[in-house]
Amino acid sequence: MAFWLSRCLLSSARRLPKGFGRMIAQQEASQQLKYVGPMFRPPSEAQSFLLQATIGCSWNACTYCLMYRSKRFRTRPIEEVLADLRKGGEQFGGVFEKMFVTDGDALVMEMPHWRAILPEAHRAFPGLKQVSCYATARNVLGKSAEELAELRKGGLSIVYMGPESGDDEVLKQIVKGGTFEEHQEAGKKLKAAGIKNSCIFLLGVGGVARSKEHAIGSAKLATAMDPEYISALTVEVLPGTPIEKFQKRNKFVMPTPMQILEELRTFVTHANPTHAVFRTNHASNYLPLMGNLPSDRERLLQTLELALAGKIQLRPEEDRAL
Repeated sequence: MAFWLSRCLLSSARRLPKGFGRMIAQQEASQQLKYVGPMFRPPSEAQSFLLQATIGCSWNACTYCLMYRSKRFRTRPIEEVLADLRKGGEQFGGVFEKMFVTDGDALVMEMPHWRAILPEAHRAFPGLKQVSCYATARNVLGKSAEELAELRKGGLSIVYMGPESGDDEVLKQIVKGGTFEEHQEAGKKLKAAGIKNSCIFLLGVGGVARSKEHAIGSAKLATAMDPEYISALTVEVLPGTPIEKFQKRNKFVMPTPMQILEELRTFVTHANPTHAVFRTNHASNYLPLMGNLPSDRERLLQTLELALAGKIQLRPEEDRAL
């Protein structure tokens, strides 16, 4: 029944709101292509064609993350990837304007793979306007300036990078695999190449012990990386993660909701990018905020003060999800 319904909706895509039609198409594609689950994408890629060019995460050591623990990292054979692209183009070529390349840090792929994927993507989806992927600082630094410029010219327009913190001690504790300086350098390389950067910071991941240092360091890194987009999520201690083991040994204490809001207030107060779209509307957060930094700083801080004073209802703990 669900398959029949999705086909009917796709056949009527031109009569549907564009976003709804693309989300139905994404659901349909997930049933037909050779996806190895589970798969993840940023919320802003809800209307994108998902191309699984890699499986898992090449780093896969972050203490808070469970997303790719069940997968052994590998790059898919390029023939399989191109076959998925062609199949996607045949069925949904007129639907998608965005493509998200998965899995956890697809930028790690060698250049020959990217050189094959990007032109084929534009052939498969003639209206393609954006290609994006997750990346780590290591991935970015592993590419030369010339290679990044080539990727941008080929159509890679935005990467999603999660420094999570700007405090070197916290980065070490969560086994992020990169320092403040390395993330700053990665941000500069992306900007020089013309690739937009969407940076993710993780509230609470420093625990109570380094809450203040984590918030201030993250604001400093957001300023230094100067991304076009910034989002803040809130850490959730998931069963089976190393951070859960630390919590059980009292080596990690999760901040309270009010302490999380204080971290967010510190971040908003001190982060000073040139111009960044700022969001905390992820389901993991207690308080959704939307605005631009630094231009909307005062409005955002006013909302935070109301929340800290108990005048704005926070998202209940049971409704939070990372």
